Parts: sequence; C-alpha cells; structure tokens
Amino acid sequence: MLTICLYGPESVGKTTLAAELAVDFNGIFVPEVSKDMVISNDFTINDIIEIGKAQTAAILEAQKQNTQLIICDTDLITTEIYSKIYLNNVPEILYDMEKKLHFDIYFLLDIDVPWVPDGLRDLGNRREEVYNIFKNELEKRGINYWKVKGNWKARKKMVSKKILELISQ
Repeated sequence: MLTICLYGPESVGKTTLAAELAVDFNGIFVPEVSKDMVISNDFTINDIIEIGKAQTAAILEAQKQNTQLIICDTDLITTEIYSKIYLNNVPEILYDMEKKLHFDIYFLLDIDVPWVPDGLRDLGNRREEVYNIFKNELEKRGINYWKVKGNWKARKKMVSKKILELISQ
C-alpha cells in the first residue's frame, strides 16, 4: 500500500488533484475533513483538536482498506500550521497524532497557480510566506518531498508519473 500526501498552502489544487488521482489509480481519496467542520476562520483550540482527531481517524481508516493507493489532500502538519497561524498556539496532542500517521511520499504543491477564493481562504496576500512555512515544516522533520509546479495539467502529469514509478517498485 502506498500512502501519499498532497501538501501545501491554500488554493494550490490539492483537493481536485487528489480526487482525480484517486479515480485514475483506483485508489482511496482522503479529503481534508476540516472543510466539513469549519464554516469560518473563527475557531478555537478545541475545534482544531477535533479537526486533528477527525483527520487522523480518516487517514487511519483508509489505511485499513484493501487498496494499493491512498491519496490524502492534507495531513496533521497542515493542521498544526493553521493552528499556529490563526491561534498562535499548537496543542501538543496534534504532534502526538502526527506521529501515528505515515506517508510514503509528500508532494509539495507550489503557489505558481492562480489564487481561487472560496469564502474561507484568506491568506492570499501571504502566499509566499505560508508556502515557505509549509516547506520549512517538512525540512525541519527531515521529510523528503517532491516539489510540484506548473499548470494544472503539468501538475497532474508530474504526480501521476511519480506514483506510477512508486507503484512499479
């Protein structure tokens, strides 16, 4: 089983790409659960802990399935980053939950695509800063990643090629 994470700041195409790849490779798509839990960016530490628990449970449940590929459009590092940005605090439990999850590969999606507002996204004026936070968090943890850039078609082609390589090994 191969578990991958599409990773990066807002509005870089993670959800759309993850869903498309799951269909293309007959895999399981694990969406970002916070999209169903948050209606505004006015949330609490308890909210962020519940998001972390729900995301962890969704990923662990997918890993129990009989499948060759799981594609996640977020992880617990992402939850930690947004907790720090919006609440200036990261509950320790998020780091504990992060340790329960394993991804075989991270794809860091670049910010070289147009910003698409969705009602919750509000960091468009800080894209480069937030992208660097995401990148630095991977590097701090010693996590290897593939940088994905270019238009939507190029991104899909790049990630698909790498998935095929990994599946064939």
